[in-house]
Amino acid sequence: MKNGGYLMTSQKQQLNEQKMINHLSTVGILGNVILTAFKLLAGIIGHSGAMISDAVHSLSDVFATFIAFLGVKLSKKSADSEHPYGHDRLECVASMVLAAILLATGIGIGMSGVKTIIAGDYSHLQAPGTIALVAAIVSILTKEGMFWYTRHYAKILDSAAFMADAWHHRSDAFSSVGSLIGIGGAMLGFPVLDPLASVVICIFILKVAFDIFKDALDKMLDTSCSEEYEEKLADYIRKSQGVERLDLLRTRMFGNKVYIDAEIAVDGTLSLKDAHAIAEDVHDNVEKKFPNTKHIMIHVNPA
Repeated sequence: MKNGGYLMTSQKQQLNEQKMINHLSTVGILGNVILTAFKLLAGIIGHSGAMISDAVHSLSDVFATFIAFLGVKLSKKSADSEHPYGHDRLECVASMVLAAILLATGIGIGMSGVKTIIAGDYSHLQAPGTIALVAAIVSILTKEGMFWYTRHYAKILDSAAFMADAWHHRSDAFSSVGSLIGIGGAMLGFPVLDPLASVVICIFILKVAFDIFKDALDKMLDTSCSEEYEEKLADYIRKSQGVERLDLLRTRMFGNKVYIDAEIAVDGTLSLKDAHAIAEDVHDNVEKKFPNTKHIMIHVNPA
């Protein structure tokens, strides 16, 4: 009955996670498609290169959300004979692809702005229309809202790919701030500010791409957890009943999960059965207390 209840709870949790993943993806893709169309139209009608660049950035968000969705879906697959440790690292692969999309988008936008600035002839540039300014404001508000919305559920799902997607939304909001400044300045008689805004947008995008890629790479390379995490974990193990001391603790990130290797010392006069029971309690309690634990291996030493 206990196992049956656990399985039902686990299945319900999986269904809830699946609903959140599907909902996040739908909102992200539809929201970005609508916003891209609006910004592109506003950029063309309002004669704003910055807004057209911003629209391209929003279009990249559509692909980014789809890749995040795909990465999370694949990472949730159960372990099999070929992948006995599961598929968690596929989320890291998705994050790296997102970073590559951002990199390409940023470079393209930046090069376009730089070429216009280097040309030095702004006489052919028309002052942006009011619609481009309105589109920038709408984009800032919408993308900031999507950032907080996606970030909220990414934390619940403990998903690096969706967290990367959230920061992609934030980078788009920053892009629109750059567009707003550039468009506003161009409307006031400083046309160079419009292509300059594209270069600023490029810098923001490249910074976010670097951060996402670095985080994914760290998780792919079995990087140890933070000192704060390890100290909290070590303190918890030391306070466990029957543990005399903690001799060794190693952690490594596996996608969004953590592998833990620990050596604990127990009373040397205890029977093997009792020492094993202490190790089992530590094992089970750590996995409950630290839910992102993929697996913990405990070795017992005599104190």
